[in-house]
Amino acid sequence: MEKQTITIYDVAREANVSMATVSRVVNGNPNVKPATRKKVLEVIDRLDYRPNAVARGLASKKTTTVGVIIPDVSNMFFASLARGIDDVATMYKYNIILANSDGNDQKEVNVLNNLLAKQVDGVIFMGHHITDEIRGEFSRSKTPVVLAGSIDPDEQVGSVNIDYTSAAKDAVNKLAKNGNEKIAFVSGALIDPINGQNRLKGYKEALKENHLSYSEGLIFEAEYNFKDGISLVERINNSGATAAYVSDDELAIGILDGLLDKGVKIPEEFEIITSNNSLLTDVARPRLTSITQPLYDLGAVSMRLLTKMMNKEEVEEKTIVLPYGIEEKGSTK
Repeated sequence: MEKQTITIYDVAREANVSMATVSRVVNGNPNVKPATRKKVLEVIDRLDYRPNAVARGLASKKTTTVGVIIPDVSNMFFASLARGIDDVATMYKYNIILANSDGNDQKEVNVLNNLLAKQVDGVIFMGHHITDEIRGEFSRSKTPVVLAGSIDPDEQVGSVNIDYTSAAKDAVNKLAKNGNEKIAFVSGALIDPINGQNRLKGYKEALKENHLSYSEGLIFEAEYNFKDGISLVERINNSGATAAYVSDDELAIGILDGLLDKGVKIPEEFEIITSNNSLLTDVARPRLTSITQPLYDLGAVSMRLLTKMMNKEEVEEKTIVLPYGIEEKGSTK
């Protein structure tokens, strides 16, 4: 037998109060007598009444839900950000709808439109780059959007990041100071501004400061995964590089394992610095030296910024840059 849906009307009738009183109890409004509140809560518990979020959203013009678009839910970088988002969302009584976009431009647009159709109050977007099409959807929807770990070069959309240019520069400087003259730059697609503009700029600046020449033959693009790291090893070896700056931890582990399989000694013959300092960097052997990003905080601060935008609070700074460091482990001398 199908379970009957209990409505606010049923609770009001059973508790012998108005529907407005039930609504005040459900929404935590203090203007209800303690005895009345207790009675209504007992009826809610007995009838197993669950407020209809969609109906409440129609009445208040708010659904208290936030859409989070993530390129790869299995990647620890994005998973750590999502944890920070979820904890702050819970604190401010928002629910999360998590949607995987596979880093595919067209799927990102479809996923965004599906979330907007669900009347989400705001969106946190973790994409590899902001296409003109997705930017058009952002501005057309009027729904507040914050980028987490993604760059908007035009700074039209709120975002939370680290200084990727300085971080890459510091990492490459360290590799150069260790005596490496050919340093590979391994990243995701260069069309992504974080890679093609910010990180690559830092890489070039470090080479210049250390009087090293820039070569296209040392620039490698890959998907952010272990297999792509392994498949790059042959080309990296042939380039003559003795070190690599890598923009993703899983990719870095693929390169590390591929080099070890070829008998290359790490760090004596080849050094690696990766970018996210996720748990993977400590699981690897040797452990991977990494730029440290406050991954959880990137997510948490993104969600806090979004709550301000959704509630039309004053936002002093839409582009927030958090601190980073470099943690030296076993993949550098």
